[in-house]
Amino acid sequence: MDRESGCYGPWMMRHPPVTLLEEEKRLLWQLRTLGPQSRSALAATLQISNGAISKLTRTLIGQALIEELPAEALAGRGRPTVPLRISPAGGYAVGLAIYAGLLEIALVDYAGGVVSLTSEKIEPIDPQGFARHVDRRIHELAIEHRLLGSRLYGVGFSVPGPALSRDGNRWHVVRNLPGWKDAPLRTIFEETLRLPIWIENDATAAALAEYYLGGLIQRCTTAVVILLGHGVGAGIVHEGRLMRGETGSAGEIGMFYPGNQPRPTTLDLIATLQAAGCKVGSLADFAEAIPGYEATIDQWLERAADQLLQTINSALAWFDPGAIRLMSPLPSTIMHGLADRLNRGAIKWGDHIAESEKERYDIEISRLGGAGSALGAALLPIHATVART
Repeated sequence: MDRESGCYGPWMMRHPPVTLLEEEKRLLWQLRTLGPQSRSALAATLQISNGAISKLTRTLIGQALIEELPAEALAGRGRPTVPLRISPAGGYAVGLAIYAGLLEIALVDYAGGVVSLTSEKIEPIDPQGFARHVDRRIHELAIEHRLLGSRLYGVGFSVPGPALSRDGNRWHVVRNLPGWKDAPLRTIFEETLRLPIWIENDATAAALAEYYLGGLIQRCTTAVVILLGHGVGAGIVHEGRLMRGETGSAGEIGMFYPGNQPRPTTLDLIATLQAAGCKVGSLADFAEAIPGYEATIDQWLERAADQLLQTINSALAWFDPGAIRLMSPLPSTIMHGLADRLNRGAIKWGDHIAESEKERYDIEISRLGGAGSALGAALLPIHATVART
């Protein structure tokens, strides 16, 4: 389906697609990165006239994409300033992340606020059946959160695997989702949902969520997020853009950790615990099953830190990021143990880095936990409205 067609599901109120001028995108990006600002501050930052700013903001307010906040009185005389911000009422988007036996659905408003985040068990299902299930769930959630009359930008899917086609239609989905690998996922989802569809690798989606919701958008221009999930992957954001690479497989660091060998992944930790006699079956019963296996977890953490250290040093050398964060559905205590080991390890900042810049930040743990991929998927359609060409 053509994303610009505005053809939505039969239960949705149809809204015209949002098409923004480059100047409007720049203004929206300033508000996203710097927070609320007055018209005069925006004019100075964007280096355009006050008249042009007034015209741009009037248009964006009319589209409900930005809104005025209560006026702020300045010291001395003169009219109070009226800050502008991104408006949550500008619409919403849906994000989905599917794992072995688990479906996460996120609803995010235009300002990036989380409207809803749900997690539910789901039996192994083919893409067609999955699309029909998702269609029903989106309708139910729209009713529950009173969103039926709101602008829906589209649906983002977080896929556990790299792209197999340049157009992002076919994906190398992990084998515990039978029938998904090399299926025309975009085509299937568009035909069933009749909504604009975005599909992205789960690590790249997680990086977008961390950038928007983890505070990185105000902190740095380049960030790397390493996701330990079904497999291990990385997402890179540079100057507000997702770095996808030539074929959409940028950050596919899983190739460094062959699937027939021990890997720093969630599934590998579960398999390691099972081999030690632990009755853990999945993340759903992880907390109840692991007491008494702390030594096994410690050994896994030492090995995983050693495996990830070279990858982190490579990221520092290639991208010079302002932040590196780890994200995983694993419990935060385990992830903090991994970060502590990495920060004590031989991280190489390089001789070209000034002494004042060396060790300028620690490897951190995302606070989004296992929800990052679903939240990032929901942000894909919203981010696309301001993505700069």
